[in-house]
Amino acid sequence: SDLFITIKLDEQKTKGRTMISRITRNFKPQVSKYGRSFSHWKQYEMGPSDPIVGLNESFALDSSPTKVNVGVGAYRGDNGLPYVLPCIREAEEINMLKADLNHEYLGIVGDTGFVKLALEFVYGADSPVLKDGRVAGVQTLSGTGGLRVFGELLKKGGHKEIYVPNPTWGNHIPIMQNAGLEVKKYRYYDAENSDLEFDNMISDLKNIPEGTVVLLHACAHNPTGMDPSEDQWGQISKVMKDGNLIPFFDCAYQGFASGNAPQDAFAIRMFIEDGHELATVQSFSKNFGLYGQRVGALSIVAADKGEAGRVLSQMKMTIRPMYSNPPKHGAQLVKTILSDERLTKDFINQCSDMATRINEMRIDLRSALEEGGDRNWEHITKQIGMFCYSGLTKEEVTALRDNHSIYCTMDGRISMAGVTTGNVDYIAGAIKEVIKK
Repeated sequence: SDLFITIKLDEQKTKGRTMISRITRNFKPQVSKYGRSFSHWKQYEMGPSDPIVGLNESFALDSSPTKVNVGVGAYRGDNGLPYVLPCIREAEEINMLKADLNHEYLGIVGDTGFVKLALEFVYGADSPVLKDGRVAGVQTLSGTGGLRVFGELLKKGGHKEIYVPNPTWGNHIPIMQNAGLEVKKYRYYDAENSDLEFDNMISDLKNIPEGTVVLLHACAHNPTGMDPSEDQWGQISKVMKDGNLIPFFDCAYQGFASGNAPQDAFAIRMFIEDGHELATVQSFSKNFGLYGQRVGALSIVAADKGEAGRVLSQMKMTIRPMYSNPPKHGAQLVKTILSDERLTKDFINQCSDMATRINEMRIDLRSALEEGGDRNWEHITKQIGMFCYSGLTKEEVTALRDNHSIYCTMDGRISMAGVTTGNVDYIAGAIKEVIKK
């Protein structure tokens, strides 16, 4: 019996080896007519590295003990480390204790409680457009996701182009191009004089075709940090109203720019008062420090409640095949804070503290740069928000990196969050050295 089983097993092994041998002999790798292995993916070329990601990688590899990263658009404390707002920590603790906490999907529009509070945050709780139900709003994958949803929505609605300021946040252009829109620019910043190019901006806005969407930075313009004055915003609003243009505000720094959230929403609220049917994308990355949670909102002000409902339905139809629904955790944290009076006050104070530190570093950097020199660095303190548009050339930026291990983007944009009391003099000294050559 055992001998019979052994013989049968040997026969099966022999058959198996024979079969494998036949398959191996008959198998021919798929090759092209040129004799090389064929690949379905050979047409894809290596893409360029992202400027910010590449900057961080170079910084990480730098062994200098005095290296400084002033390229990343994320807040750091004066110790140079990431900072979590205490109100966020408290909101996390509150939510962890909730017995009904779960990880179910949100709806397509996201957390409706969060969306309501986000719109009140930017438009004002007493805004007539909110009271009249004229605003269609959804939660988005931070500001970036909201931009893409809006771009897709514009394309679907027959729009073919969008105007952005020159310069603008680097991601604005590929986002809108990938949505199928042609991106055109209007003049915004005078690099030679480090100031707003206001007259030319107004001239360009007057020449934009009627019914065109124009992207505006609500506050803390990225990358220049140079915002219009309240009077200039009034002039921009009038020109756009007269030209029947559609304002689209990118609001990424509300509360973080000046330390006063209503003040940072001044332009948006004034445009509402002036009767614009505008759109707004919000990010809660900078002001709430929720960079990795991807919390944002997109809203569109319609002519009436019925139109808002139709617009919302199209927003949902755009989102569903794109990412279906947004993440839950970060929106829950923002909702917890903005729905609680005490936590909201704590947030306002803590956000103001971040803005204050940034502004103090602006003063210190300007003072250190002007000490013993004759170059005017006034634009550093005229600018607002996270970034300083230094005016350094690409050659000077490269010299900063190669000779002093100071890393900023090639357009000379410096993240003021990376400037601390411990490195401000070193940064200023290095800048003064590279501009001499």
